[in-house]
Amino acid sequence: MRRLGFIGVGLAFTVATGVALSDISNRLEAKELQSTSNPTRLESLKKFTDVLQIIDKYYVDEITLDEIIKKSIQGLLANLDAHSGYLDKKQYKDLKVQTDGEFGGLGITVGMKNDVLTVISPIDGTPASKAGIKAGDVILKIENQSTLNMNIDEAVNLMRGKAGTKIKITIFRKGAPKPIPFEITRDIINIQSVTSKMLNDGILHIRVASFDKKVAESVQKDIEKYGSSVKGIALDLRNNPGGLLDQAVDLVDLFVEKGIIVSQKGRAKEENVVYEAKSKGTFKDVPLVTLINEGSASASEIVSGALQDHKRAIVVGEKSFGKGSVQVVLPLDKENGLRLTIARYYLPSGRSIQAVGVTPDVVVKQGVIQEDNNEFALKESDLKEHLRGEVDKLDGKEDTKVESSDMNSSSKDIQLQTAIGVLKALIITNRR
Repeated sequence: MRRLGFIGVGLAFTVATGVALSDISNRLEAKELQSTSNPTRLESLKKFTDVLQIIDKYYVDEITLDEIIKKSIQGLLANLDAHSGYLDKKQYKDLKVQTDGEFGGLGITVGMKNDVLTVISPIDGTPASKAGIKAGDVILKIENQSTLNMNIDEAVNLMRGKAGTKIKITIFRKGAPKPIPFEITRDIINIQSVTSKMLNDGILHIRVASFDKKVAESVQKDIEKYGSSVKGIALDLRNNPGGLLDQAVDLVDLFVEKGIIVSQKGRAKEENVVYEAKSKGTFKDVPLVTLINEGSASASEIVSGALQDHKRAIVVGEKSFGKGSVQVVLPLDKENGLRLTIARYYLPSGRSIQAVGVTPDVVVKQGVIQEDNNEFALKESDLKEHLRGEVDKLDGKEDTKVESSDMNSSSKDIQLQTAIGVLKALIITNRR
């Protein structure tokens, strides 16, 4: 079974033959179930089937056995972790679209953080980014539906739609006096993963917005295009939600000469994989700074964390999102599948980024730092209950104006300016 690792938005793809539910059942041989050495397994399975039968017979609303089983699977996977889930026909189809580089929607990447639906990052140049959605925003409502008991797949399905149609989402933002409504027009999302610009003093700013196909190749071409005029590189991974694992590994390999880039460890032995630098770093001597923020997740955390562990780059910005688990999509049949967490990623030093993130060497907040002296300055443990109260109070009449952050204006970008300052120091040191 050959897998194409995909680690953005808590997703991964498996190129495999179908694994039907009946196939899994067939593996449970009769003698194993009847074994006296493991009675609890049989008892547990019996308890589950008993519950299904009771619901089928006594539940107040008429519901088919197929629907009961589907809901059981959904509940089971949702309770394992925030990234596992059952994929019905539409969700399974939508999932396959995400690596093609073009899809309809808002251009927003979401995940579950502190048990609430949180924006990992808006994608550059998309409707969500232009409207002013920011990394860390909590989505309270989609149209008139509360998200507090909604899973990621349900939320994504609601936000997707035909290009040109409008959708209203209401968000909670730390520091804002009240929930903020946005009306956003859906569009076809075309992702330009890599862009570059030569700044003053020979510093090349390379922006990687996501890790889709040929990212490492594009970065290499951009660096080679400027040749010897490149004195230092600012690798910008802010608001990058992740993507293909092989591209993250290949990108690190451009700058690292040897050693482990990332390792993957799971319960099953076949999931234990170590990814190492395959060749001498193509740009192993060029001064390098990596930019991250709370919208940097998954593959971008692997890149920034690996470069940090190898002492190959200085990391500047804010602590990253903290998505370091591995998901695969296993087909149940031609139209349905499971998304299941099967392993976690570990950086070269052995540290995990799951729920921890990467801490920058130089911490710099984006924009003006304001004290949160208002009712929204909450502890994480109180967040969901407070948000529930805010949803109850929403009357749909809020009119808070929001300005989008401008990360493309280098003169106003405090984090990038700091990175440039660090690079200038590294360039001078490198000359000695």
